[in-house]
Amino acid sequence: MSENEVLIIKVPGSTANLGPGFDSVGLALNVYLTLEVERAEGYEIIPLSEQLVSFPKDESNFILQTAIETARKYQRELPGCKIKVKSDIPLARGLGSSAAAIVAGIELADVLCKLFLSKQEKLEIASRIEGHPDNVGASLFGGLVIGCQTDNAVWVESFNELDLDVVAVVPKEELLTKESRGLLPKSFLYKEAVQAGALGNVLIAALMNKNFTLAGKMMEADLFHHPYRKKVVPHLSVIEKAALDFGAFGVALSGAGPTVLCLAEVGKSEALIEGLKGILPEMEYLRLTIDQTGSSVYSSLSNELNPSLNVKEL
Repeated sequence: MSENEVLIIKVPGSTANLGPGFDSVGLALNVYLTLEVERAEGYEIIPLSEQLVSFPKDESNFILQTAIETARKYQRELPGCKIKVKSDIPLARGLGSSAAAIVAGIELADVLCKLFLSKQEKLEIASRIEGHPDNVGASLFGGLVIGCQTDNAVWVESFNELDLDVVAVVPKEELLTKESRGLLPKSFLYKEAVQAGALGNVLIAALMNKNFTLAGKMMEADLFHHPYRKKVVPHLSVIEKAALDFGAFGVALSGAGPTVLCLAEVGKSEALIEGLKGILPEMEYLRLTIDQTGSSVYSSLSNELNPSLNVKEL
């Protein structure tokens, strides 16, 4: 990285679960956290988005902390840098803002310290920080991600051929993941766990086969978290009942909420949004698509974004 060069790190937001795919299914979305990185003597964060102004602007910032700890993991010290940060991922709304920050920090350490980490190595670091691979996996790989994490390993498979309209119904109120997780049961009966897992299996098969009607039924039938989180997200039930009439095939809480995600076949999002606005006019509506690329690192000196850029070139 030369003295006058600016390094660009772009990480998509994500949704997780899609109903029964609890802590294992993620979908990358075309909202982004973007870092513009320059070499500097110390560490400085410059927020370019209003929602980021309240966050720390020194090395205590979460992105920098992640980068510093990742560098230390490989016995390196993160070089000084000035980072301009902008984001159009709503915070604390279940759209993967924290996962995107984790991935951005790892990408920052990787390129500045010349770690040459593989996607799998980045996934393992990110999943250990986040606690599960769904959001971070989607931010890294793009597309639809199915992941599993144990005490010793993390596995992810990504599918980058799914094309859907995605409408995010975003309330004004935040809902912290920790608060939302506190509503979930500590255990399931064996029979209930088998059924809940089966719903997630059929969901993935239905999406792969483009049997969207069946996928929507699996999303609605979730047993893992919808029945418990509806207590703090009352608009979920309202949207579940209305969205299918306006063109959606499936509705699910996005991550821990409070955003509700509506999936529809391509070309149906406009009518879906207009219909829902008539019922819930106080909500914000985001017309989204699936990001198929995942996190990207490129130089200001290159002509175009190159997600496979080798850090040696910087």
